[in-house]
Amino acid sequence: MARKNLLSGLMDDSKKFTAVNNEAEPLHKDEKQHLTYKGIGALGAVTRSIDALAAKADAAKAIEEKLATGETVIDLDPTLIEDSFVTDRLAHADEQFRELVEAIRLHGQDSPILVRPHPKKDGRYQIAFGHRRARAAKELGRPVRAVVKKLDDRDHVIAQGQENSARADLSFIERTMFADKLDALGFDRETIMSALSADKTTVSKMLSVTRRIPAEVLTAIGAAKTTGRDRWHDLSVKFETENITTRAVEFTRSTEFETAEPDARFDMLVAFINRKQQASSAAILQPVAHAWQRKDGAVKAKIRNDGKQFTIALKAEKASAFGAYIADNLDRLYEAFEKTQDLTKNGDQ
Repeated sequence: MARKNLLSGLMDDSKKFTAVNNEAEPLHKDEKQHLTYKGIGALGAVTRSIDALAAKADAAKAIEEKLATGETVIDLDPTLIEDSFVTDRLAHADEQFRELVEAIRLHGQDSPILVRPHPKKDGRYQIAFGHRRARAAKELGRPVRAVVKKLDDRDHVIAQGQENSARADLSFIERTMFADKLDALGFDRETIMSALSADKTTVSKMLSVTRRIPAEVLTAIGAAKTTGRDRWHDLSVKFETENITTRAVEFTRSTEFETAEPDARFDMLVAFINRKQQASSAAILQPVAHAWQRKDGAVKAKIRNDGKQFTIALKAEKASAFGAYIADNLDRLYEAFEKTQDLTKNGDQ
C-alpha cells in the first residue's frame, strides 16, 4: 500500500526563507542607467520610496506563501504552542530529555518542529511533532525553530506518527497506545497504518494488546523501552484469565512496583501473574479429602478425590479384612451402582 509521506520537502534547507542581505549586489549596466534616470530630483526620491515599499510588500507576500506551504522555518515563542490533541509518549522527564536540553543549550536546535495553526485558538499553534524540542526550548527560555503548516486532523496525526517512526525512539507500547488513541478518536485503519508505517496485521496485534490489558496497567508500567512486541502480546494473553485484572491493578499500586524502572515493572508484573496463575492451577488440582469412620471406630477411612482418581485409605483393626472384602465384591458393587444410576435416570424422565 502506498503511504502518504507528509514529511518530504519540509526540511529542505534550500527552501528556507532567509533575510535579504542589506549589502546590495553590483548592478548591471541597464540597471545603473535606469537608476540614474529615476534618481533625479524629488520625483526620483518618491519613486525610490514606492519601489522600496513594493519590495517589502513582495517580501512579505513571499513569506506568507511559504508559510502557507510549510516551507519556512521561523522562530516561535514556545508559550504560544500547545501539545498535539493525541499524545504519543508515556513519560517526558527522562535522561534522554535532559541530554536533549543540554545539547540544545550548547549547540542550538538542529532540526525544526512541525506545528499547525491551532484549529480553535487564534494566534496559537499545535504541535504535530517535536514536543520534546519545544519543551526544551521553553525550559531554556529561547524561541523554538518551527515549520508552520496548515494540516487537518488526519494529516496532523499521520505527520506525527511518521516522524516518530523515522526517529525510532518510541517504544513498542508507546506506539501501540498511540494507535489505540487514534482508533478511539475514530480514525480509520488506513490512517492508523500510515501514521505508524505499519501493515494491517501489525496494527491489529497492537490493538489486541490494548484491548486486553487495562489502560491503568499500561500507564503504570510505562514506556518499557527494551520490551518488545512478543513479550507484550504474551502478557496480554494472561489477562484473559478470570480475576487477574483486579489483582494486577492492585499490584501496580504497590510501593515496590512504583519505585522500579519501567522494564523492571514489566518483569515484576509478569512474575506476579505467573505466581497467581500457578497458585490457582494448584488449587484446582488439589484433591478434595475427607474422613469417614464407623460409630464404634472399628474402621476408619481417608477419602481423596481429584476428579480423576478416587482413593480410599482404610485404617483400623479390621481395615485389612474390610479392604479385601471390598476388592472381592467390586463387580457386585459396581452392578449395584449402575442400577442406582439407571433408577436415577428413569426418575428424571
